[in-house]
Amino acid sequence: MDHWKQVMIDEYMALLKKTLSLVSLPLKRKSIGCKWMFRVKENPYGSLKKYKVRLVIKGFHQVANFDFIETFSPVVKPKIIQVMLIIALSRD
Repeated sequence: MDHWKQVMIDEYMALLKKTLSLVSLPLKRKSIGCKWMFRVKENPYGSLKKYKVRLVIKGFHQVANFDFIETFSPVVKPKIIQVMLIIALSRD
């Protein structure tokens, strides 16, 4: 069980370092909860690769135009970039 605790600490510290900034809660607002998602990643032959943990927000508690105004999550996969470059090269 100690391996999960260490992975949780590492994930939390990475969030604080790169993503999150802790602020005080505005008046008359309730905080939105979160939960830990645990996953064991395996190699192709079934042996243990690593323990993976993510802290996720319970977004279903959010109210549009109150807790957030817009959402945006840019995701670009390498395959999409490859296809775009092939199209660009084929059209000079």
